[in-house]
Amino acid sequence: MVASTLRITQDDKVLQGAVGQVRRVEWKGQSAVEKRFADAARHDVEVLALRALAEQGLPVPKLLLVRADSILMTLMPGDRVDSDSSERRVQRLRVSGSWLRRLHSLPAPPRLPPAPNDAGIIARYRDAGGPPLPLAVPPAHPAVFCHGDWTAGNLLAIGSDITAVLDWEAAHLGDPLRELARAAWGSSLDDERSADALIEGYGADPAAVRAWFPIHAAELWLWFTEAGPPEYLERLTTKLKEWP
Repeated sequence: MVASTLRITQDDKVLQGAVGQVRRVEWKGQSAVEKRFADAARHDVEVLALRALAEQGLPVPKLLLVRADSILMTLMPGDRVDSDSSERRVQRLRVSGSWLRRLHSLPAPPRLPPAPNDAGIIARYRDAGGPPLPLAVPPAHPAVFCHGDWTAGNLLAIGSDITAVLDWEAAHLGDPLRELARAAWGSSLDDERSADALIEGYGADPAAVRAWFPIHAAELWLWFTEAGPPEYLERLTTKLKEWP
């Protein structure tokens, strides 16, 4: 039986990404990670993505066991990209840009969800009374295999090497520059140099990537209005009021 071979360890630290309900376990004599999902659709997407990437050369966990509400996967080496100095973080993000480009070159598995509705994001943002932003959907590029949440918290590293890309539950078929821009703009909130590092590592046109930044600013502002915390919303609102 499954229960007889799985043992929870005493390590309470979230080991992979920033997702809740992730715990370290022992599985058939090896350390592993169990991830539980409240949303069945996200469970299915993560399984779909990890199966598609199993032999593609990206540093991703290997699926060990798939159950209806959880998955068991290998424990990946390394620490979060943002666990070291700011200089090392920027260096690691630059390296991660090349991995993101590699992902975008791989064949996408069937049944991946579509990209977010950007026109809908703009409409919701304006209806919610967000600070004025130069909102427009940039010209589209052919849709590719996207991770969906390429952030420092979902990347592990040893030294300057990326050792794991985690949390594939938001994977989708989408615009590659949209995804790169989301990663670049989000990382720039902690360090302005991070955006340039990611874009350089990916090898994209900075102007084309930055054209997506207002969309991601609006998307994050909407997230904070719905999920909080209030102080994050206040801080972001102040930043967006100063948008150049």
